[in-house]
Amino acid sequence: QVQLVESGGGLVQAGGSLRLSCAASGRTFSSYTMGWFRQAPGKEREFVAAFIRSGGWRYYADSEKGRFTISRDNAKNTVYLQMNSLKPEDTAAYYCAASSCSGSGCYLRPTEYDHWGQGTQVTVSS
Repeated sequence: QVQLVESGGGLVQAGGSLRLSCAASGRTFSSYTMGWFRQAPGKEREFVAAFIRSGGWRYYADSEKGRFTISRDNAKNTVYLQMNSLKPEDTAAYYCAASSCSGSGCYLRPTEYDHWGQGTQVTVSS
């Protein structure tokens, strides 16, 4: 069982930056693909970024490319999301999640993730 705890959310002005952290329990952290998702009120949960467990591949949603960076520290059982040039439309609850899926593109789908954090709120003011 993996438990995930996010932190680092808050209120920031447009153009600012935030760094989210997700600390994981358990000794098998490195075996999971780690993803970040977000959900705004009244909207579906959407993919933000993923760090594939093997090979170090990273994937981003098109709207986040060049602004967000996902990284992980397996020694600390932690995954990060550095968010720069934030926009009001980035306002949402952000969730980290762990997946053991291996199919092509499975990291994109929330249903492929086995474990979820409680979420951290990011609010970007204009």
